[in-house]
Amino acid sequence: MTTTEARPTDRKPPQLVDMSWDPITRIIGNLGIYTKIDFANREVVECHSTSSLFRGYSVFMKGKDPRDAGFITSRICGICGDNHTTCSDYAQQMAYGVKPPPLAEHIVNLGEAAEYMFDHTIFQDNLVFVDFCEAMVKATNPGVLARAERTEAPRGEIHGYRTIADIMKAFNPFEGEVYKEALKVSRVTREMFCLMEGRHVHPSTLYPGGVGTMPQPTVFTDYLSRLMRVIDFVKKAVAMNDDVFDFFYEALPGYEEVGRRRTLLGCWGAFQDPKVVDYRYETMNTWGKAMYVTPGIIVDGELVTNNLVDINLGLRIMLGSSYYEDWVNEQPFVTHDPLGNPVDMRHPWNQTTVPVPQKRDFDDKYSWVMSPRWFDQRTGDHLALDTGGGPLARLWSTALSGLVNTPYIKSTGHSVRISLPKGESLPETTLEWRIPQWSNTIERDRARPYFVAYAAAMALQFIEEAMGMVRAGETKVFENYEVPDEAIGCGFHEAVRGVLSHHLVIKDKKIANYHPYPPTPWNASPRDMYGTPGPYEDAVQGQPIFEENGPDDFKGVDIMRTVRSFDPCLPCGVHMYVGKGKTLTTLHSPTYGANHG
Repeated sequence: MTTTEARPTDRKPPQLVDMSWDPITRIIGNLGIYTKIDFANREVVECHSTSSLFRGYSVFMKGKDPRDAGFITSRICGICGDNHTTCSDYAQQMAYGVKPPPLAEHIVNLGEAAEYMFDHTIFQDNLVFVDFCEAMVKATNPGVLARAERTEAPRGEIHGYRTIADIMKAFNPFEGEVYKEALKVSRVTREMFCLMEGRHVHPSTLYPGGVGTMPQPTVFTDYLSRLMRVIDFVKKAVAMNDDVFDFFYEALPGYEEVGRRRTLLGCWGAFQDPKVVDYRYETMNTWGKAMYVTPGIIVDGELVTNNLVDINLGLRIMLGSSYYEDWVNEQPFVTHDPLGNPVDMRHPWNQTTVPVPQKRDFDDKYSWVMSPRWFDQRTGDHLALDTGGGPLARLWSTALSGLVNTPYIKSTGHSVRISLPKGESLPETTLEWRIPQWSNTIERDRARPYFVAYAAAMALQFIEEAMGMVRAGETKVFENYEVPDEAIGCGFHEAVRGVLSHHLVIKDKKIANYHPYPPTPWNASPRDMYGTPGPYEDAVQGQPIFEENGPDDFKGVDIMRTVRSFDPCLPCGVHMYVGKGKTLTTLHSPTYGANHG
């Protein structure tokens, strides 16, 4: 029995306190988390996620030359801009009918693999783990730290730390050994990225049709030598994370309920197979399934589809609590896809962005983030999918599909096996990520170092294939094309923190409509027109509080762990601005006691 099920039997009169964290500064907008916490029963009763910044890319892309789209959209994000460039190029390649040469695909894949390794490492070790480090645990759960000091680390022979507390100490900000080593690794992985894509984070060598990277042998050997330098760090990271997360489940019974929500995961796939991909919409199901990270939508543990055509047609952009005018009465840009399937008015191809600034009202409109949903034809539900921070959905989808079978990665139907070669000090190692019992805070965080290992393993394959091509004299990296008068395109990719799609409509050789959908709108969306909360809201609302502090010195660490487990776009500071919180006079909230998990 979980603690959630056990709780209602001995409930105390509620002691409700308003607590807010705003801004949790993010690149796609300022994220605020507004909660009501019942300190008597140690749970979050209500949560609203809000963004106070309007970006408007879809507005000012209109009328531009479509070939500029990749360079403009990379500026959406200051940490994973290359994912936008890559995705934009995919959408343009569909619209222009061009397929880049195979070596260009490998160069893009190598750049993206380096980006996943760079970004996940700096986020996990220099931000997420601060919430689990010795200094934080001491301030929020001294009892847990005392236990960590007495608990031997099961995987000590891999990572070298004797106790769980020793691992926590190694993650202390600015002082901890692993914290500092992660910063060095992030420099090396960024160098790997720049070898392939020119500039971090706004690539200077990625274009529709191919790349501008000169494919000299040294480019690949320089990348490989750096990759081999960080391989052992990756193996140790997985072992340390597993030790700490397993310990949390053990030390705090019921911790699986923190950040737990219904399993509703989306992955749009990553790493194209150059032998299969041709970017035609008509063959998208085939080349989507050939990606080295398999796309998929998972509902309650079941793979609903891994067909990118289905995924595309199911996209719906909902309003509800967002500051925009509806566009359903406008003329559609696209009525049918190239296969003849009808395209919904709420699909990104048909969206028109008309901002309506107004006062924030949690009973009405309260965010600049729209509410992307996926329409499940089986049930008629508009699903508030989340990305699990990116890695959780990618690994889960790849595991269930059982399609990836490479020298380094094997998808088994229930797990993903990742083989890494011998490094400077550790032997050849096979890691296995298994589908977990829950979609919760700890499993989102646990998946991240496993996906760093996945990206490293795939990079080894891409390097081998690319060097083979160069040796055989296949050095072409660009294919010419013409911009058509009229066309549509869509790109599907995985940004570091999850699903990314770009939807493009061209008329008179210019952009008529352009909508990028990064992971943050999916994860940070507010309540939609049906009242369905977005994933942050849903994961925080109803979760138990394990922090030992009361309202006066409350840090909100369990809430912050949940929000951060989704990797909300930019590692940066959180400022809690209400001081000790405001005690509410109302003791009964309409959502009191409701379980929204």
